[in-house]
Amino acid sequence: MKRFAALCFALGALVTAQGAAAADLSLAPLYKSAPAAATPAYDWSGFYLGVNGGGGWGNSAWSAPASAFSVRGGQAGGTAGYNMQFGKAVVGLEGDFDWSGLNGSSAAAGCPLGCSTSETWLSTVRGRFGYSFDRVMPYVTGGLAVGDIRAATAGFGGSSVNPGWTLGAGVEVALPGNWTAKAEYLRVDLGSFNCTGCTIAAPDNVALQENVFRAGVNYRFGWGK
Repeated sequence: MKRFAALCFALGALVTAQGAAAADLSLAPLYKSAPAAATPAYDWSGFYLGVNGGGGWGNSAWSAPASAFSVRGGQAGGTAGYNMQFGKAVVGLEGDFDWSGLNGSSAAAGCPLGCSTSETWLSTVRGRFGYSFDRVMPYVTGGLAVGDIRAATAGFGGSSVNPGWTLGAGVEVALPGNWTAKAEYLRVDLGSFNCTGCTIAAPDNVALQENVFRAGVNYRFGWGK
């Protein structure tokens, strides 16, 4: 009889232990921590406005008298643009208008009375093609450049608003909020113009090419925050 009671007690304990283990297993999934929500990728799409500043350097060439010399100076202005993102690819259109202090002069043998070339403003309208690494976007850019070329020598001079071209590359980084920061390089060629007022004799052909390096900040009105 005692053996029978001990056997019943052992079986009861075993059943109770198995029931408790089953209960623990059934409740275990309820206590698992929820998976962390994935951070959405940054979206570069949308309209933006900004400011930029930097400097330029290049060269100017005169045909008569034959002379070539370097030009350099600071630049600063405003920017507006729009981006559309397709997967990792970002396609956009950007325009800017900058004050320019680019200038240079020469009194070499080819220009004994002194020749000077300057630029007071520069504007570009460019396509941008970038690749998004989430909040970092390198890009290439190119399009139309327009600026004024001013030439002067010994009391004579002339100026022209010249269209040309620009090509370059840069990188833009998303900052907290709707702000981004960028740095870019542009090669600009404004061609040349015939300065009929630069000399008494034949018109002088004055050309201007420049390299521009600038940085800027933009405020985005798009969806990527």
